[in-house]
Amino acid sequence: MSAKDSAKQIYDAVGGEDNINYLTHCVTRLRFRLKDESKVDDEKVKQIPGVMGINHQNGQYQVIIGNAVSDFYNEVVKLGNFPTDESADATETDDKESKGNLFDQFTSFISSCMSPLIPALIGGGMIKVILILLTTVGWMSTKSQSYTIISVFGDAPFYFLPIELAITASKYHKVNQMMAVIAGAILIHPNFISLVNSGKAIHLMGLPVTAASYSSSVIPILLIVWAMKYLEAFLEKVVPANFKSILKPLLEIFIVGVVSLVVIGPIGTWAGELLSGIVLLIQKHAAWLAMPLMAAFMPLIVMTGMHWAFAPIFLAASFATPDSLILPAMLAANIGQGAASLAVAFKTKNKNTRQIASAAAISALLAGVTEPALYGVTLKYKKPLYASMISGAIAGLFMGIVNLKSFAFAVPSILSIPQFVNKAIPSNFIYALIVIAIAFVLTFVLTLVFGFDEGTVPVTATVSDNDNATNDSKIASGTKETKKVFSPVKGEQIMLDSVNDPTFAQKLLGDGIAVIPEEGKFYAPFDGVVETVFPTKHAIGLKGDNGIELLIHIGLDTVELKGAPYDVKVKANQRVKKGDLLVIADLEAIKKAGYDIVTPVIVTNTKEFVEIVQSDKTTVDNDTVSFYAV
Repeated sequence: MSAKDSAKQIYDAVGGEDNINYLTHCVTRLRFRLKDESKVDDEKVKQIPGVMGINHQNGQYQVIIGNAVSDFYNEVVKLGNFPTDESADATETDDKESKGNLFDQFTSFISSCMSPLIPALIGGGMIKVILILLTTVGWMSTKSQSYTIISVFGDAPFYFLPIELAITASKYHKVNQMMAVIAGAILIHPNFISLVNSGKAIHLMGLPVTAASYSSSVIPILLIVWAMKYLEAFLEKVVPANFKSILKPLLEIFIVGVVSLVVIGPIGTWAGELLSGIVLLIQKHAAWLAMPLMAAFMPLIVMTGMHWAFAPIFLAASFATPDSLILPAMLAANIGQGAASLAVAFKTKNKNTRQIASAAAISALLAGVTEPALYGVTLKYKKPLYASMISGAIAGLFMGIVNLKSFAFAVPSILSIPQFVNKAIPSNFIYALIVIAIAFVLTFVLTLVFGFDEGTVPVTATVSDNDNATNDSKIASGTKETKKVFSPVKGEQIMLDSVNDPTFAQKLLGDGIAVIPEEGKFYAPFDGVVETVFPTKHAIGLKGDNGIELLIHIGLDTVELKGAPYDVKVKANQRVKKGDLLVIADLEAIKKAGYDIVTPVIVTNTKEFVEIVQSDKTTVDNDTVSFYAV
């Protein structure tokens, strides 16, 4: 399916123009801010060709695409008339800023400001990597004009960070964009830089000005734009209407300039130096511990989209000293994800899995883009993820001991390996190659040793009656006898993953299905014994004669109702036959109380079976096979 067709499905699945506040994208993700995320069926989105997963993060509905994200973005934008940045809706932003704890608000702000810049930073970083390679092999002189001009290409995205961040931060805070750009330009104006480089004390109308260089800085401009939000609101109130067109911009530029150079800029500089100092302290005294942890857990950090929220930290550190924390950790993690995917491609017998895993391995190993590997392979099969995390920890320990450093900002991969080249430390590049070898070989071998469960090869199931024999004839039977579980209630059957409760959706209690009931009568799904009737009557545990232990949980969080809407017709240790009435639930009362009536049906002894296979029915009742245990 083409990107155009998949983009149309994504657009429809998230609710179209009526449900989209704005849309942007980063390197691998479409980032929607939706009016109502509850309208979106996550499972439906995951099934769209080209979609590798979804993530709810900082008020954004993120659809993970991978390297082709810009193609999908362009096609989605064509489908509706909605904004493509956060400046679209002031009310939405105000709500966004007021929700969540301080850490959530901080990470949301950083991610929103940094994400649009990442492609430019990656491009500039890769140019600097190429220059390192060209000068190392002697194909270009560092004194040539070509080297100087190409260096400008690579340095520009970093040098002008204050202006770039002024634009993105102004969108976030609803500040006048051009005024924010002026604030960034003041920080890096050539005349001010000349004063700083002169080494003399600097004063502005008698006020001391810190002689700090703000080029490539991150924190000062973010603080300045944040302060501008309040300054603009203040000026809007106090400046007479007849003079606003003249006085407001005059006062804003002057006040911002003075406060930036005298107060906020120095505070931001000190904050950046503090971050750099912390990183240096970790590198000096605890690298042996920090590096294994960072490398091991980097896939999980990437999974949440938080890796770019770290950008101000490692940018602040890398401009003060080569980075020996974040980027080296990403090298081990990225290579590990690629190796795990390659091992899956090597071992699998499934043609489709081999194709997905091979493409994901190439993306991770050569480009350092790991979302395809993470969402398409390692997280899906879990054991390859564990293999990459273990090898990441071991490679991280080595990096911590030898103090591996990155000398350019680029996403670590095989192609960007020259970022670890430094003529003054020739061993550093050798160490980087050793890290690649450790991460690749160890992850590949561990993945093969651990294996991964793709499920069983489908064969015709042996079904004794005709209830679903035709439609479900391709249910996998594996090597054990197939055991049937009928639906306990009439309604719409859905996948367990789509239940709005992480305990059930992540299958922490076991695998199974869920039903949105149409009526309140719940029946025994097989012959067996009632093992448990919960005191609050909202859940019943059964043990079938077929060995299946089943939990029927009527509604989500309905334990809070203390049994009021439920009339239980059985008791513990009572024997039941398939079709016996278990509970009558007042569904309307449950909904009026504000609770979801969706009913998870969980096999609590899932580990005793090869797999739980949902039937192809969406409309079910007690005479319909809901799923099979193999």
